[in-house]
Amino acid sequence: MTTYPDAPWDMVGQLWLTLFRVPAPVDDLRPAGVHGVAFVRYEEGSPLTYSELLVARQVANAQGRRVSISDIWVDSAASVAGGRELWAIPKLLAELSSSTVRRGPISHTEWSAVTGHQPIVQARFGDVSGLALRTPFRGGTWQPGIPDTDGEERTAQLTGSAKALPCRAQWDFATDGPLGWLAGARQLASFRMTDFRMSFA
Repeated sequence: MTTYPDAPWDMVGQLWLTLFRVPAPVDDLRPAGVHGVAFVRYEEGSPLTYSELLVARQVANAQGRRVSISDIWVDSAASVAGGRELWAIPKLLAELSSSTVRRGPISHTEWSAVTGHQPIVQARFGDVSGLALRTPFRGGTWQPGIPDTDGEERTAQLTGSAKALPCRAQWDFATDGPLGWLAGARQLASFRMTDFRMSFA
């Protein structure tokens, strides 16, 4: 049995996010509309250190407006177990890699994600978010039930702060991969959150 930290998870790290407009529905969990795709790196100071690729969209239900995650991969078995059992987040394992080079105030970051031998996506980012002032954020997630929660829906609250600014981004989704449905989506806007501090409970 894989063990994982109790909630809340007080995380620190980096995030790169792009919003895409999907023109046609894929299925019930992936309707037409705006979906956010993000790479996240949870760093030392977090109860678990790992990388993450996720796809999420905003939903409105009895719990109010929240974010619901439809697709997510991490490179930590403990994160998979905790995410699924605590919050019904459908995490899967994948190989995630990143590298960042800084030239003055500009950061250039490259990411890639592979599941098994199947590429998922490659992405490149450029930003100056390290110059931004730290600002607070808050939100929440809602997840439909999965077998790990015996079909029970789960919600979570998140609060934190980060240095955030728009950034440049280029995404290359493998058309035959699990996120191939995003290959033709229109890219709307991209953001970088530098040195975030976040409590996920």
